[in-house]
Amino acid sequence: MRLMPFLNRLFVCFLVMVLAPGIQARLTPEQRAALPPAATHAVDFAREIKPILEASCTKCHGRGKSKGGFRLDDRDWVLKGGDSGAVVELGRSSESLLIELVSGLDDENVMPEKGSKLTAAQVGLLRGWIDQGLKWDASITFARPEPVNLLAQPVKAPPAVPGLKNPVDRLLQPYLKARNLEWPESVEDRVFARRVYLDVLGVLPTPVELASFITERGKDKRQRLVEKLLSDHQRYAQHWLTFWNDLLRNDYAGTGYIDGGRKQISSWLYSALATNLPYDRFVAQLIAPGKDSEGFTKGIVWRGVVNASQVPPLQAAQNISQVFMGVNLKCASCHDSFINDWTLADAYALANLYADEPMEMFHCDKATGQKAGTRFIYPELGEISNGLDKPARLRRLAEVVAGPKNGRLTRTVVNRLWRQIMGRGLIEPVDDMEQKAWHPALLDWLAEDLAAHGYDLKRTMAHILTSKAYQSPAVNVDDAPDKDYVFRGPAIRRLSAEQFRDALGTVAGLWFERAEAEFDFLAGGGGRRPASMLASGLKPHWVWNVPEAFTKAPVETVYWRRTFRVQEKVGEAHAVCTADNKFTLYLNGNKLGEGSDWERPRLFDLKPYLLKGENVLAVESANTGEKDKPNPAGLLFYARIRGAGSSGRVEAGKIMDMASDQAWRWSTSRTEGWERPGHDDAGWKQAVLLPLNSLDPADGRHLERRFSAILSAIPQRGTIRTSMVRSDPLTAALGRPNREQVVATRASAATTLQALELANGSSLDSLVKRGAEQLLAAGPRSTDALVRELYLRALGRAPNAVEASASRELAGLPPKQEGVEDLLWSLLMLPEFQLIY
Repeated sequence: MRLMPFLNRLFVCFLVMVLAPGIQARLTPEQRAALPPAATHAVDFAREIKPILEASCTKCHGRGKSKGGFRLDDRDWVLKGGDSGAVVELGRSSESLLIELVSGLDDENVMPEKGSKLTAAQVGLLRGWIDQGLKWDASITFARPEPVNLLAQPVKAPPAVPGLKNPVDRLLQPYLKARNLEWPESVEDRVFARRVYLDVLGVLPTPVELASFITERGKDKRQRLVEKLLSDHQRYAQHWLTFWNDLLRNDYAGTGYIDGGRKQISSWLYSALATNLPYDRFVAQLIAPGKDSEGFTKGIVWRGVVNASQVPPLQAAQNISQVFMGVNLKCASCHDSFINDWTLADAYALANLYADEPMEMFHCDKATGQKAGTRFIYPELGEISNGLDKPARLRRLAEVVAGPKNGRLTRTVVNRLWRQIMGRGLIEPVDDMEQKAWHPALLDWLAEDLAAHGYDLKRTMAHILTSKAYQSPAVNVDDAPDKDYVFRGPAIRRLSAEQFRDALGTVAGLWFERAEAEFDFLAGGGGRRPASMLASGLKPHWVWNVPEAFTKAPVETVYWRRTFRVQEKVGEAHAVCTADNKFTLYLNGNKLGEGSDWERPRLFDLKPYLLKGENVLAVESANTGEKDKPNPAGLLFYARIRGAGSSGRVEAGKIMDMASDQAWRWSTSRTEGWERPGHDDAGWKQAVLLPLNSLDPADGRHLERRFSAILSAIPQRGTIRTSMVRSDPLTAALGRPNREQVVATRASAATTLQALELANGSSLDSLVKRGAEQLLAAGPRSTDALVRELYLRALGRAPNAVEASASRELAGLPPKQEGVEDLLWSLLMLPEFQLIY
């Protein structure tokens, strides 16, 4: 075969394939004759044609979707045709491509591609419709519907009436009346207190807290309790960490954290909750993040080969849409969605805001060669210019999403809060905010009130928590569709994994030793907490051996010493240290530890190595890099050392704190014993104070605040809540997710795994044993006293006569280890303990 004729034929074949329309086959005369006959009666579009198109065609060609260039929005769009040309031939149905495709006579060209094929009768109706001129009811459209619950919409609550001061109740009154429902009697104080403590703080009220509330007088005592709990900033933040960690898929361990493919936002999130950061700023700081909050949109860099829909920019698009707008883009990140109206282009256009350059769209993991531009999923909320650089794009996106025009943002979050507190959302599921609420006016009012009052989430919570609706007896709520749901009161809910584990802490004193992230326990203030953990007037300074160290210090190792004397008994001694680039810390010749990330200061316990009399702190610090290229360097240190005082109380003792300052001396020569007391450092030189007093210039956090936050964790040791540590077998069995995906809700129904773990799991068994040991070690007491105390802690009430007798027999006379274990376990298994009524 000659080469040129072969190439010519190959080229012709190539042109045929490229230029041919997507679907071009026509039926043979025999196939046309086999078509179902056209309907001869006057075809009714609304009654006969609309149901066919809606069921079989709109998933690909309606509601804004355009597969093959063909759309079914209205009659004009149908007549326009698609990439393959005309779809219908008016008056000639047998020659129409639409009839060819739906008839199924050509096995290679059949529509719909998936699902049930059209019946002969349905094909006949479509033929009759085409032959009769394609009549269309102008009131019917298959275009993309206008978004629901999107724009801000001011709503006024009905005026207050006797007995109904709360706007939530005033809005609910007509709803209940229309359904012939009366307001039930509010729950008793004990039930209300337990419910509201768990909902606001996530813990059981202690017997003292409960007794104080029950004996309090005044008609507004419940409102004052709600205000008191919402003002408990630390415990509030510790509880709501669970909700937001689930939603923002933040955790302390798991896929991506070890290899840098994922980043925590724990420190930022805790401080945002403790300070009640306004929700619009909360959202803006996650969308256009700083270094502390970037983990949410950074997503997870999965190992190995993953679906194109899971690249980080698409994860950001999916998560922003789901969390803040109640929109599911997961399907649309792979192909035009079959469960809603979102398209592949919608997902990629939002993802492009986080991409370094516009991304090529992949349809079901296959490259399309097309790009989608940049825009938010609701362009009517605001445009985002293609010409902006990435930081500017994200700032603009934050303005659009967190701006006052976006009513969906506030509706989505108040719906989430309602569900979290009441057990079922005003819209269910909470991630499908294109649905109508069972009480639209209530949803709108809560949303607009939030926006009108500084996006204060605690204000919204207070409205719900002080309502008669919230104080009603809890009811069983099934998963009935919204159209069948009728509100009769809050749902009976199961304790979350974290609430169950923390309740065990309240009952038996079983808390965690240390948090697994850097939390600022001073954030938000809060009563007796000090403003700072640092001594008044004493601040750490960056130091080095040359004045220009913050811009260009030699690549070398610098050795540091600081001598000090201790004359009294020490109650507390901890230090925080960091260096650019790395350091090793010694006390009296004992190596305490090291660090190699200057942005993550390390905390050290000094007390075990302190000596009475002279002590020496020593640091070996290294400025690393290429030898002939000077770069920034610095050492930063603070030690909090407090005497025990004559009473043994730290706060009564002498303050002996010290910081990195000019009292430190340095040398570039390593000599024997340099890190121990008694070493001759007469030839060493005085430290140079560096001018910059900010640990992280990028976000401007002040050194005193950062070091104080790190030191604030010391008094919290041994009292750490479950939300602040990684999951374990018990909490995992009780429903704590791995948080690799956004988790908007947790199932409340019990599972087989939970039953097995609670019945004979080793994790709970170990905790019960420890709890019994601690209860017995607390001091001698009678069995009756122990039983009463456990009932008050676990259930908020004393045992009745039958319970007291059975519990006394179980615990033993006097109480014994195994008996107390059995009693404790039996209380934990009670529905009265495990459920929120």
